[in-house]
Amino acid sequence: MNLLIPNLGTTSLKYQILEMPSETVLAKGRMERVTNYREAIAQISTGATRIDAVALKAVHGGPSYRGTFVVDDAVIAALRQFLPAAPAHNAIYLTAIEALEEAMPGVPIVAAFEPEFHATMPEYARRYGVPGGWWEDGVEKYGFHGASHQYIGERVAAMLGRQVKLVSCHLGGSSSMCAIVDGRSVDTTMGFSPQSGLENATRHGDLDVFAVLYMMDRHGWSAEEVRRQLARGGGLAGLSGVAGGDVRDLEAACLPQADLALDVFVYEVKKTIGAYAAAMGGIEAVAFTGGIGENSARLREQCCAGLEFLGIELDAAKNAGDGDRVVSADGARVTVLALGTNEELIVARRAYRCLSGR
Repeated sequence: MNLLIPNLGTTSLKYQILEMPSETVLAKGRMERVTNYREAIAQISTGATRIDAVALKAVHGGPSYRGTFVVDDAVIAALRQFLPAAPAHNAIYLTAIEALEEAMPGVPIVAAFEPEFHATMPEYARRYGVPGGWWEDGVEKYGFHGASHQYIGERVAAMLGRQVKLVSCHLGGSSSMCAIVDGRSVDTTMGFSPQSGLENATRHGDLDVFAVLYMMDRHGWSAEEVRRQLARGGGLAGLSGVAGGDVRDLEAACLPQADLALDVFVYEVKKTIGAYAAAMGGIEAVAFTGGIGENSARLREQCCAGLEFLGIELDAAKNAGDGDRVVSADGARVTVLALGTNEELIVARRAYRCLSGR
């Protein structure tokens, strides 16, 4: 079974064509700083390879969609219902599904929802202190980046030869962290929406909801106006004044506000590593992945500095290297790794099981 796996991020599009169940990669590609996803999808080259199905990540479909499903009218309706909660993500995937249906009529499309990996979180880690009726409307902590965190959990276990108490740090244009025990998610930074947790490129992280209400009352803003501002002009872009909030641009800007934005981001990562060590009853490994986490030695160094009391110490030479590797100092109590993620592989496995009834 040949599966086309387009992976649409908020700023990028990666894709692989995988033969399943052998997991043979038949083709792959990547596009950065994408603004028009319909055009980007049209540029995916499948050549002469037969495509039996398309499988993609889906972000937010509410409480009924924490798994993998063949796309139908109900899946589309759920993505539309929760579009206000994930405007920067669900809109992209709704566009992608429509474009793929037009480009490949009759080819099944499978949606692997990102909260699936986080379905193992205990209820006390998922609940908000809101009125009871809100819970019935689906207001709870879902978590996202599930395919990436699942892959990192499996990759770390394979490299170390055992399951460990792991903090997975997916840091990129969209960032989140996950506490993983015995290969299962027990907590994560993103909550009801991807608009929570760490600061993202253009989306704010954790924010007191009453600050939003205050600004709406003060300026007479509509919900749509606030949603637009916080999804497109918040996060690292809002903190730094650098359009797009790309960490590479912030590091090159040499501006005080850009440095402040990076300081905020690093502080949030450090604080979360400590919090998750407490939540897991200890910490044995930290893994950095995503465009920033995998590729920025400087940022990994900053995120780990001052955490020696937890047993986290980097080796400068290892940290400056390339490829999947351990970057912690020899003898350090906590193993720190820099890894490439492979969300497409996790999505392909889930889709194959869904389509083959396994």
